[in-house]
Amino acid sequence: MKTYIVGGAVRDRLLGLPGSDRDYVVIGATVDEMLAAGFKPVGRDFPVFLHPVTHEEYALARTERKVAPGYTGFVFHADPSVTLEADLERRDLTINAMAEDEAGSTLVDPFGGRRDLALRLFRHIGPAFVEDPVRLLRVARFAARFTDFTVAPETVALMRRMTEAGEIDALVSERVWQEVSHGLMEKMPSRMIAVLRDTGAFTRLFPEIALTFDAHPEHTKRALASLDRAADSGSPLDVRFAVLLLSIAGADAERAIGALCTRFAVPKAARELAWLAARERDSLVAGFEVGASATSIDRIAESMERGDAFRRKARFVQALDAIAWTLEDAGERSRFVARLSRAVDAAAAIDGGLIARAVDHDPSRIAERLRAARKTAVVAALASP
Repeated sequence: MKTYIVGGAVRDRLLGLPGSDRDYVVIGATVDEMLAAGFKPVGRDFPVFLHPVTHEEYALARTERKVAPGYTGFVFHADPSVTLEADLERRDLTINAMAEDEAGSTLVDPFGGRRDLALRLFRHIGPAFVEDPVRLLRVARFAARFTDFTVAPETVALMRRMTEAGEIDALVSERVWQEVSHGLMEKMPSRMIAVLRDTGAFTRLFPEIALTFDAHPEHTKRALASLDRAADSGSPLDVRFAVLLLSIAGADAERAIGALCTRFAVPKAARELAWLAARERDSLVAGFEVGASATSIDRIAESMERGDAFRRKARFVQALDAIAWTLEDAGERSRFVARLSRAVDAAAAIDGGLIARAVDHDPSRIAERLRAARKTAVVAALASP
């Protein structure tokens, strides 16, 4: 029985990156031997165990065989006869198919992963790559993380064939959201989208956004730059997702955003923020500068009321952040968020109880007076630089 560190931990060490979680593969062992050594079983589809002291994951070396469409259509084989090279061969990219012994003294690299690290290249290991459509998303996500890497031409061609064959259509919605959300949180999420577009997968997954991108190349550049600005600032996932969905243009945006979010079971908070930002963007952008027209300021007050800004200020400010990243000028972005946040604070500070007492608690007059007072507060807040 021999144990090796495999995958991302080896890759990141060779790149000089901070240590990622370590995965281990065990060669020449049986389930009974692992249990006798104190390991705790956790795997359902294949033998994976937790170390009795460190609680890190150790998997028996295994091979896999495709038996059905989609990323779940595999059967696995694990026994002491499976070699380390056979286990590594089932992985996706050469840079993820390296192993080291636990002492770190021996590097096992049967597929040229170290060479491709030096070349800054994502290259698939072999034809079995096509058997798992999740790999399309994983390569795109890696492109967003390792921003100086490119995808090997032969791997791009293979990914295009996978898309054309319909393998990507077999992915369950939750898995797509999981991979895409991880990619949005990487250093440069525009590169994930670029890879998906280059392989045809983006149109299959996100036709609502692709429609706008395909029709308006300049709009696409600006939208992707906005997304990278949000990522560079450390914006949370919901804001980044909202920035991406602000790419959806036209009168049908509500239906399109709803369809996309439903299809991928997007969490409620992210879905609500995306639609709030899309619905209110034009009204908020039109009136935030000093000297805006009375009509524009009216629209801002109405946006705040529609967006429930006074009870859910944090969400509304996140929508402001998402919209701000679409503004190309840094000074304009800063003024937009600062001045509209100040206007929300001013309007939220209006004492509704005081107004209710002033009109003898007449329900028909409270809402009207409260709305007028909040509008006055918004006007005053926006009147000063």
